[in-house]
Amino acid sequence: MVTQFLSLLLAATIVLSGGGFSHAAPAPAGKAAPVASTVDDQRSVSLTIYNVNLGLVKDLRQIRLPQGVSELRFMDVASQIIATSVHIRSLADPGSLLVLEQNYEYDLLNPQKLLDKYVGKEVKLYSRDPFTEREELVAATLLSNNGGPIFKIGNEITYGHPGRVIFPGVPENLMAKPTLVWLAENTLLNGQQVEASYLTGGINWRSDYVVTLNDKDDQADLSAWVTIENRSGATYRNAKLKLVAGDVNRVTDKHEYDAKMLRVAETAAAKAPAPQFREESFFEYHIYSLQRTATVKDNQTKQISLVQADAVPVRKELLYHGANHYYYSRYGEALSNQKVGVFVEIRNRKENNLGIPLPKGTVRVYKHDSEGSLQFVGEDAIDHTPKDEKIRIKLGDAFDVVGSKKQTDWKKIAYDTYEAAFEISLRNHKQEDVVVKVVEPVPGEWKMLASSHEFTKTKAFTAEFLVPVLKDGETKVIYRVRMRY
Repeated sequence: MVTQFLSLLLAATIVLSGGGFSHAAPAPAGKAAPVASTVDDQRSVSLTIYNVNLGLVKDLRQIRLPQGVSELRFMDVASQIIATSVHIRSLADPGSLLVLEQNYEYDLLNPQKLLDKYVGKEVKLYSRDPFTEREELVAATLLSNNGGPIFKIGNEITYGHPGRVIFPGVPENLMAKPTLVWLAENTLLNGQQVEASYLTGGINWRSDYVVTLNDKDDQADLSAWVTIENRSGATYRNAKLKLVAGDVNRVTDKHEYDAKMLRVAETAAAKAPAPQFREESFFEYHIYSLQRTATVKDNQTKQISLVQADAVPVRKELLYHGANHYYYSRYGEALSNQKVGVFVEIRNRKENNLGIPLPKGTVRVYKHDSEGSLQFVGEDAIDHTPKDEKIRIKLGDAFDVVGSKKQTDWKKIAYDTYEAAFEISLRNHKQEDVVVKVVEPVPGEWKMLASSHEFTKTKAFTAEFLVPVLKDGETKVIYRVRMRY
């Protein structure tokens, strides 16, 4: 699966400065010394981030390798690298570099592991005599490191020694940082251009949308922000990023992303700069390419403006939804004071100053109060939305518009045929007239026998009413339906 990923991924270029050659240290005749390559050798890095906690890294470095077989230690890689996805190749001459063996070393250097590696070996203990203030250096053998180091000094055994432990060197099988290690055969005399590609976890992105409604709730300003979370264990400096939006399939389980509010209401109202990303189709997904450089540090959350659209037409809707079980029992009793949902709908069209594919994310909606202060009025999550489709956002439930429903009649006409009558009461305590959409589910094959309001059969098992309710008024929807099921 990872191999398929690598064949599909399209990376961006992160331009990094400088870097020279890595030189191999002198080695005994017939044996090449290991070559260590660090971030100083980087000439460019490519980074593509997916919104499924996945990133593709292409790290290009200029490295001088000895001819023949040698060990290449490729350092400064992401600590959450997916080792089975790693691929290396020579850009100078593809046939000049042959990988014989590949390893990912993550047994990292720390005090505990360093002591463990020196069990049974000689170290030195450095301490200062509190009375004479004379510095002492004592040779000792580390016998054990279970729960603390135990030393043998001369013929005596001791633990809890107050002095510092001095080691003669770092064991070969301990690394200071995660490292890719290749046993490679090189035939090129001059420096190699080596590109290492790999997938890494711990890096993710999402979209956060800010919608600011006008006084009449019929227009809104919309801005979108890309939020990047980097926990991959690597820093990408002066990055030109590519972000891929789409439902990319992975073998491993996806981690739920906990969406949090990252911007205060006052910031949400501020005008965002012009769009900084260029969007294009890619396979069955969409790629957003940042048109400038940006640094994404390890353990950093970064936000970048994605979209800005002003005066976007919106449609506000009050929705009262019935309950299915009302139709299945002759003793069914409707719930009183049922909630009326509040929604806003935006068409993602070019004539509405939008018309671009919008990646999934959290939409937060604001509105100015009577004093001109911006207030938060609700939020909802949206899925990937292509152009010309609509975004529907639930803000919450209405405070001053309430509804209740009761069943007024029930008859069994035949073994599979029933008649039922219902009364829906909608009460508006606002200082303005409203229209409430009433959605009533009706099972089986049905026919409306009588209705106080016009209805639309929007689906096979749904009847919808658009009901005007005057300010400080009440409107009742009364209907009788015959059902066969």
